[in-house]
Amino acid sequence: MKIKQTSLRIRIFLSMIFLVLLASVLIATVTVYQYKEQTDEYNQGRLERKEESVKAAVNYWLNSGNTFPLEEKNLPYIFKDKIYEISDIEKLEINIYDLSGNLTISSYSGFVKNDASIILSDTILNEIDNSYRHHYVSTKTIEGSSFQSSYTYITDSKFKPFGILNIRYLQDNTAQDKDLEEFLFRLCIVYIVMFALAILLAFILSSYITKSIKEIADKISRTALNKRNEKFSVKNASTEIFTLVNAYNEMVDELEQSAIKLAKSEREQAWREMAKQVAHEIKNPLTPMRLTVQNFQRKFDVNDPKAYDKINEFSKTIIQQIDTMSSIASAFSNFAKMPTQNREELNVVEVVKHALDIFSEDYISFFPKKEAIIAKFDKIQLIRIVTNLVKNATQALTEKENKKIEVTVNEDKDNIMIIVADNGKGISEEDKEKVFEPKFTTKTSGMGLGLAMVKNIVEAYNGKISFTSQINKGTVFKVILPKKQ
Repeated sequence: MKIKQTSLRIRIFLSMIFLVLLASVLIATVTVYQYKEQTDEYNQGRLERKEESVKAAVNYWLNSGNTFPLEEKNLPYIFKDKIYEISDIEKLEINIYDLSGNLTISSYSGFVKNDASIILSDTILNEIDNSYRHHYVSTKTIEGSSFQSSYTYITDSKFKPFGILNIRYLQDNTAQDKDLEEFLFRLCIVYIVMFALAILLAFILSSYITKSIKEIADKISRTALNKRNEKFSVKNASTEIFTLVNAYNEMVDELEQSAIKLAKSEREQAWREMAKQVAHEIKNPLTPMRLTVQNFQRKFDVNDPKAYDKINEFSKTIIQQIDTMSSIASAFSNFAKMPTQNREELNVVEVVKHALDIFSEDYISFFPKKEAIIAKFDKIQLIRIVTNLVKNATQALTEKENKKIEVTVNEDKDNIMIIVADNGKGISEEDKEKVFEPKFTTKTSGMGLGLAMVKNIVEAYNGKISFTSQINKGTVFKVILPKKQ
């Protein structure tokens, strides 16, 4: 799941938990770092104290108890016994080197070979010689134990160096490590309690913060142009939420005004379009009627022996155009009356078969899945559905050689299905969205009200009409009408 796709509530919750975890890790890290710093300072200070104590003991011995001349070659004799005494008192390993870095004497007396350097490296000698106070400290880890070694000159009464004093100090951090473990254990318990409280607090806060936003989002999701939308009110909201609520309420007011204007505009536009269509359709038969009357008036001769035949032909032409105008008026009247219903219990199979009987085309086939399907519908409207769909299918087969129309009627538990399929020219992609629009037609004749009328009837029954089509392969219209209304 991507972060951008998560809800604001979850993101707030996770952010608070992350901050608590981050704070816990940082505090633990700082604690361990501080412990290490304090331990290093403690060991360094202890080494310095030990070093000062050893140097004081060495200087005291050189100035008061030693009988050998303070020369480099006498180092093994000067400290022959005293080095062990000082080492035992200070509990340290002490090594004495000459100025060339060669080990002359050591206090180490174990059975295992001493790991102290026999010869000091040039690096150590240079550090001692060049550093301030002629002092150098190195740290080395051996078998898990940390050793600190300090190197400094041994000088005579005139501060002339004649040897190098090496003190090896073992860092024993057992007590400090134990204290740190106890502290971290207690800190971990505190973190667990804090983490549990943080989860609870984060859940409550995230729910509280997003509650108003969720309510606004629910309101907005139910907002629609074709219905009355309720305004939103919140109490004790933050400035941001209050601003958002005001913006939503203003939008509702503007939306309501826009809906009123749009509805009025749509009604006016619909009437204008309908008036244009009616005028256009009525004008079509009026033009030939006018020409026929003018031609008859100009050429009619009372003494013509065929005058009666001409009057009869003239009358048929006028009547034919009047019938055309009447059918146009009836079509618009029927479309406008939708969806008036007169329901009665009937056998849908018989009604569909009766509707198909008016078609004389032999390529129309009827396939009822059952002998009788009983439901309550308006018989006339059901016939209109079938006849309009089949008529539309026959008009799609005008240029087809092997014409075929199949009408199927079936039912499931709650619905009745009427399917009209043809193998005609199909419907193009650009026309599919306009199929059920009034006045739309791809034929040279007709008013384009048939499928619009069918859609009105189907929707009046809370049903659905859909279709699938492929160019030059055919079209399938499917009508689903619920039995229970």
